[in-house]
Amino acid sequence: MEFVHTPVLLSEVIEGLNIKRKGRFVDCTIGGGGHSSFILSHVGKEGQLYGFDRDENAIEACKKRFKGKENVTLFKANFHDAPEILKENDISELDGILIDLGVSSHQIDTAERGFSFLHDGKLDMRMDNSQSLSAYEVVNSYPKEKLIKILYNYGEESNAKNIVQKICQAREIKPIETTLELKNIVESAFPKKVIYGKGGVTKQTFQAIRIEVNSELDGLEEAMRELFFLLKKGGRLAVISFHSLEDRIVKNLFKDLATDCICPPKTPICICGHKAEGKLITRKPITASEDELKVNSRSAPAKLRIIERV
Repeated sequence: MEFVHTPVLLSEVIEGLNIKRKGRFVDCTIGGGGHSSFILSHVGKEGQLYGFDRDENAIEACKKRFKGKENVTLFKANFHDAPEILKENDISELDGILIDLGVSSHQIDTAERGFSFLHDGKLDMRMDNSQSLSAYEVVNSYPKEKLIKILYNYGEESNAKNIVQKICQAREIKPIETTLELKNIVESAFPKKVIYGKGGVTKQTFQAIRIEVNSELDGLEEAMRELFFLLKKGGRLAVISFHSLEDRIVKNLFKDLATDCICPPKTPICICGHKAEGKLITRKPITASEDELKVNSRSAPAKLRIIERV
């Protein structure tokens, strides 16, 4: 399947990054190259774009999309490793960095990738197909208590105990192999009126398992902090998150970077010596416009936050 992905909050990202000609930019989750192609159109031939993605399909798609463009450099790597890779290649003094934390439309719509309960396929959910851990191992081999913790922490699923009980009962009979099997098992933990009333009760469970499989939250804050300090003064870091766990991490980091004193509130005199390194460009997250929601419903949960290095 062709790697197709509709970039969310496109105009907001381009405006928020304050792109100038000849600028140096990093797209940490390049996907199908949607955001990157517009960044390139603004920086011109003398600008530079460095793209990262852990998905081999995304990298191959972007190699084709940007073929012949000497100002594009691609790295097949998790963006958590981007700071180290950029430093190894003497890349710093960047004008802007974009991190889109969402799952790509290609991954969701490709049944064999096993991300979505809307398409039946083998339980997988790996953003990097070369890694060993998949959703199959998580669902079928993780201890009961560990599964409950994952659904509570990563899916914020209040019905985690009942769902995991159903999963454990099912896997005692046979391994749970497909997304549709898992969907049906999760739904069996809810009354029918709740299933139809909420419009889908499996989303949080699938989200939790996907986060576990891809270690999406591990090292997120550290990676963003290190990337921020690769910006030059006036450079901007833009992050798009899609659920509250990610957004909370982004929000707290940006607040810390943009705050002078971080002493406890009752401390009479500042003793921390902390100085603000950034300026918040977005006091509140930017969300999709009504026009964008009409053409791309998947943009609904997206939240964009931007900070500038000072």
